[in-house]
Amino acid sequence: MREEISKFQSSVPCSSCSGARLKPEALAVRIGELTIAEVCRFSIHEALDWFQTLSSKLSDKQKAIAERVLKEISERLGFLDSVGLNYLSLDRASATLSGGESQRIRLASQIGSGLTGVLYVLDEPSIGLHQRDNDRLLATLVRLRDLGNTVIVVEHDEDAILAADYVVDMGPAAGVHGGEVVASGTPAEVCANPKSLTGRYLTGALAVPLPAERRQPEAERQLIVKGAKVNNLKNIDASFPLGLFTCVTGVSGSGKSSLLLDTLYKAAVRVLNGARTQVAPHDEILGFEHLDKIIDIDQSPIGRTPRSNPATYTGTFDPIRKWFTAMPEAKARGYGPGRFSFNVKGGRCEACKGDGVLKIEMHFLPDVYVTCDQCKGKRYNRETLEILFKDKTIADVLDMS
Repeated sequence: MREEISKFQSSVPCSSCSGARLKPEALAVRIGELTIAEVCRFSIHEALDWFQTLSSKLSDKQKAIAERVLKEISERLGFLDSVGLNYLSLDRASATLSGGESQRIRLASQIGSGLTGVLYVLDEPSIGLHQRDNDRLLATLVRLRDLGNTVIVVEHDEDAILAADYVVDMGPAAGVHGGEVVASGTPAEVCANPKSLTGRYLTGALAVPLPAERRQPEAERQLIVKGAKVNNLKNIDASFPLGLFTCVTGVSGSGKSSLLLDTLYKAAVRVLNGARTQVAPHDEILGFEHLDKIIDIDQSPIGRTPRSNPATYTGTFDPIRKWFTAMPEAKARGYGPGRFSFNVKGGRCEACKGDGVLKIEMHFLPDVYVTCDQCKGKRYNRETLEILFKDKTIADVLDMS
């Protein structure tokens, strides 16, 4: 119900404070002719410049009071700038940050803590970064190491691998064909190891082939965005040819997501899918008559329930359940496709409600998940698991890659 109602809601600035979120008394205090709300609207880069030049506008008494505070603010803003986040505004809502941006903010806070003897583990921090910003990120990781810490990074980025002091290459393939350490050592040693697929790509022995021919755009079939002006987009026009593989690139914070997701996608989903989303400010978008619908493939969790998996999401699970329903033993017992679903009562294990695990709530500690002792993680009851196809139960089929 709440999700349905939210389609008819939109956020607008408060009429009393105009989005500043503070009382008039607090906004009456100014430094350098700016209120705290105006300073918080600065990007990190703009704020860093403003605070570094602020001392020239202060009296001697004010300088003595603000010296340590300004030094601390400049250092912390510098940490955020060094990890490639200089484009973010200080009042940016945390819910709008990407996973990579959130991770880099945590990284910047760790640099500012000055801790030593700590093990830091990062999962692909370079995701979504332009090469310019990636170089700054790597310099920050090296700085964190030089403070006396250990940094372990899961990465596919070539520059990150070559910048590392030590590399552990996992493989040789994915899934059941992986799980081994193929090579380890310095980047040069990994590159010299003939068993390392990563090393062969790093040396250039293997490469991703580029297309010999490029498909040419048709002038009459394209989407044209006119007057896009959300966030840092400055009333720009852009065209996207249809029927082609188009890449939108640029440095972090240049406006790629604002143009593509906030403007083009939201306008398309209103026109083509009949959605009620709020579209970012723009003049007009031309070319929707060439399209039937639009699909956004994002990184949100698949399915509608925690029990969803690739088989249920792609529709593969339906014919599998029907196949087991067609087994002679299943027919003799009167089992239908619902008997082989772990989302409804009947065939699922009721002890864990088809989850295969039980959640143990811990006071003041994170919840702990343990394997269900009734079904041993198989998610079905005994009667359902008695239906076999080539000596395999439906739980065995779901465990297959």
